[in-house]
Amino acid sequence: MAKKKRKQPKKPPTAVIVIIILVVIAAIVYLYTVPREKWPEPVRAEVERVEGDWGIKIGKQAESTATVAAVQAEEPSAAAPAKGVSSSGPAPRFLELPSGGNNGLTHWATMGGKRQRNYTMLYDPSVYASYWVAYPLCASHLGSGRTETWAYDPSVDISKQTKVSSGSYGVNCKGDLYESNYYARGHQIPNADRNGNEEMMAQTYYSTNMTPQIQNGFNGGIWAKLEAGVRGMVPVGDTLYIVTGAAFRKKGGNEQVQNIVSTRDGKTLPVPNYYWKAVLKVKRNASGSITDAQTIGFWLPHKEFKKTPYTDFTVSVDQIESWTGFDMFPALPDPIESRCESNTSLPAFESF
Repeated sequence: MAKKKRKQPKKPPTAVIVIIILVVIAAIVYLYTVPREKWPEPVRAEVERVEGDWGIKIGKQAESTATVAAVQAEEPSAAAPAKGVSSSGPAPRFLELPSGGNNGLTHWATMGGKRQRNYTMLYDPSVYASYWVAYPLCASHLGSGRTETWAYDPSVDISKQTKVSSGSYGVNCKGDLYESNYYARGHQIPNADRNGNEEMMAQTYYSTNMTPQIQNGFNGGIWAKLEAGVRGMVPVGDTLYIVTGAAFRKKGGNEQVQNIVSTRDGKTLPVPNYYWKAVLKVKRNASGSITDAQTIGFWLPHKEFKKTPYTDFTVSVDQIESWTGFDMFPALPDPIESRCESNTSLPAFESF
């Protein structure tokens, strides 16, 4: 008796295989060319979940970039330069960068049809915070509105960041006006300093730009007014150069550092004891060389304020350097830098 031939399973039509391959290729090209902040939310959420599970990074802008870990990581302090950051060496390539800033992490975006720097940061993954964020500010950066795109920084491993996309840190402080939102996700470079450019503004919502900041009476009060005040100092047709920082202790200090545990991912986050800004204006001759400069600094204790104006906290940039250990604006000609960084007068800075 002859054996019956087994029916061979039908192969999918060649056209179907080709379509599937094309769809996969299109998806890969999309992930590698479209900025992550513009991905559909379900896609971005799933990618970030996979990245968190497998420790991988997807997308062109997720190319490996070394983060700079700070000295004394077990004892958070903005007083010491980070590992690998020298106070000597080449001059910073951007005027706003502190000494050693060439080793910081710089984000780039398109403005005016060109790829331009957005901001540079000195990020320490051991404390989930940047000790400073440096950036230029001119009228072209400024606009109106606010598009919130909270996200992990695609240039840093997710395991070295805290989650900010699900809301504030969720720390419960009963009796406070904000209760579980007592600590806001405080920007160092404000979103309003970049709301004239969607791509640049989206990058201000990265986790690496955030620290736990008291919402009631600080983030939503005196600090927001300081940020707005600085925007009002932008010279007509020119640029401010700004460094914003978070400090856990003054150099040589032993201040107690409070830790909170984020309910979003269970990570322990130290809370900065101080926030500061160093701001620079320059004058140039016809050939573009700097002929003069003026600076002003602000140093605020991190606490709730009621009606105290930020102008009560003006200090010299020299003083900020003394308290942090960072050398500000070293790209200035030495005689100009020495002269302008001692200024403590806000009116003198504003009228410069």
